[in-house]
Amino acid sequence: MTDRHKDRPWLMRTYAGHSTAEASNELYRRNLAKGQTGLSVAFDLPTQTGYDPDHVLARGEVGRVGVPVSHLGDMRRLFQDIPLERTNTSMTINATAMWLLALYQVVAEEQGADIALLQGTTQNDIVKEYLSRGTHVFPPVPSLRLTTDMITYTVNHIPKWNPINICSYHLQEAGATPVQEIAYAMSTAIAVLDAVFASGRIPEDRRGDVVARISFFVNAGVRFIEEMCKMRAFSRIWDQVTRERYGIDNTRQRRFRYGVQVNSLGLTEAQPENNVQRIVLEMLAVTLSKDARARAVQLPAWNEALGLPRPWDQQWSLRIQQVLAHESDLLEYEDIFEGSQVVEAKVAGLVTESLAEMDRIEEMGGAMAAVESGYLKSRLVSSHAERRARIESGEEKIVGVNCYESTEPGPLTADLDTAIMTVDPANEARVVAALHTWRDNRDEARATQALTALKRDAAGTANLMAATVECARAGVTTGEWSWALRDVFGEFRAPTGVSGAQVAVAAERGSALAAVRERVSRTAEELGAGRLRLLVGKPGLDGHSNGAEQIAVRARDAGFEVVYQGIRLTPEQIVSAALAEDVHCVGLSILSGSHAALVPDVLERLRAAGAGDLPVIVGGIIPHADAEELRAAGVAAVFTPKDFGITEIIGRIVDEIRTANKLDPLEVSA
Repeated sequence: MTDRHKDRPWLMRTYAGHSTAEASNELYRRNLAKGQTGLSVAFDLPTQTGYDPDHVLARGEVGRVGVPVSHLGDMRRLFQDIPLERTNTSMTINATAMWLLALYQVVAEEQGADIALLQGTTQNDIVKEYLSRGTHVFPPVPSLRLTTDMITYTVNHIPKWNPINICSYHLQEAGATPVQEIAYAMSTAIAVLDAVFASGRIPEDRRGDVVARISFFVNAGVRFIEEMCKMRAFSRIWDQVTRERYGIDNTRQRRFRYGVQVNSLGLTEAQPENNVQRIVLEMLAVTLSKDARARAVQLPAWNEALGLPRPWDQQWSLRIQQVLAHESDLLEYEDIFEGSQVVEAKVAGLVTESLAEMDRIEEMGGAMAAVESGYLKSRLVSSHAERRARIESGEEKIVGVNCYESTEPGPLTADLDTAIMTVDPANEARVVAALHTWRDNRDEARATQALTALKRDAAGTANLMAATVECARAGVTTGEWSWALRDVFGEFRAPTGVSGAQVAVAAERGSALAAVRERVSRTAEELGAGRLRLLVGKPGLDGHSNGAEQIAVRARDAGFEVVYQGIRLTPEQIVSAALAEDVHCVGLSILSGSHAALVPDVLERLRAAGAGDLPVIVGGIIPHADAEELRAAGVAAVFTPKDFGITEIIGRIVDEIRTANKLDPLEVSA
């Protein structure tokens, strides 16, 4: 069969960005030269959460999980020699999405591009940030306004752009079942479309244009059949909602358009070579079925549970896509699952259950109300706790983790310190210095005037995109744009979901949790403390709170009094809370790579406050060499993704408390 009879392959991306705009630009151009057909920009956490690199919360985070973009100059360098009029760019950005789109538009104009031809996507789904990813800034109502303003602006000025990517990807990583993933994403889409159409800025006859630009970003896990059926259920429900709720008759405008990244947090640190076959299987779930095939695919690298992937690792992931698309006969056939009774039954079941959950959310007042009440978050924390319990019990098997653990030495990880990419610690100082130079050289009067206009419009009802574009042109920085809106809108601390999470592991007599509960009780009694108190802290800007929440829930179930204040805390705030609450242990969770800067800061502040004997434990994606350095600095214990037994971790915490307080080792049989 000749190529002309084949379907066109999906867009192939690699989620990338690090260190500086210049380094990321070089990486993008190399990836495009290797056959990548679209860009997927990873921004660093300060950029995502609206801080400049010199803010105290940005310490240790600059350029680590993405590229820092602080102003128009950074965006120019990021896309230098990449013609934006001919490039499809996805930007994983949410709270500051309007700002980054404005910078992108201005750079495209400077290149001489017609912005009406720009193609790409801004993720711009703030609901999932409140629930699972944690890069939110503003409260739900003004956040929804920013999204609405972007949608109405792009439909009229950048009509080929996808202004929002309703993102269920992180919901699955936070524990969502397929039903929850579908229902919460669809409820978010309904909240967004309702707000857009209520704004009065979209004529009745252009509603279809809005719906046609709504895209989705999903997660594909390793349960192949379930994931493939989930995509068909997504498509079926979206067709029904857009037809029945919004009256869209055009079938092309009702099409469910989605991109996918397969499950990164499902990758394992133990036997990481197994991640390659996991990635392939997960990719097949969103490519084999023609009627529910992804429009764009980006794959993680085999070593993401170890640290940042190197360019070679990303190339490997790109080649996986290219082999499937160009060497196999996948694209030559109609939908190979059409008519399957097994698939149809599974899809029908997912549709029925998802619609029922959507109805429950609707009765609460919609997705935004369900966020503010804490309902959605507590449901996710509970689902995640149940899944972790199944893994710990062995009911849910993960090869190399809780079964088939014996292994030969692997050449891929023979030298762990070179198996991942590291970011030069001196990079942050260079980025900060460049930011100060930018501020010194800009037209300060124009920047001040642009920020004043932005705050005025934010206090009123004008579409904020025009004022934001002027801020971009005037040399305003990411932090300044965000703080101007913080002054008007305020900030938002999302519910943690911990207090409302149900007990997932019963402390039955003879169980591991019962034994730990007894050790907690005995230790508290020996210390005369009433109850042991554990502070779970998230320093810096890392919003991946799943692990911290699961530790907090299990520690609560083991009898600890848990102090957990959510994400985005400074070391100073964590130490102050530890002292005020008179805790017996401090647990820090960091997945962004900023542990090397933030953990020693916490240790030093505790020593300065006379609490240097308080045990500090750390969990996260921490390379072996870094773990050794943290222990040498005084950290009592380091836990990484290979430590999947949460009850055992809680037991280790009790041991460290006893050691710090010079109590004898305690063995208890429940």
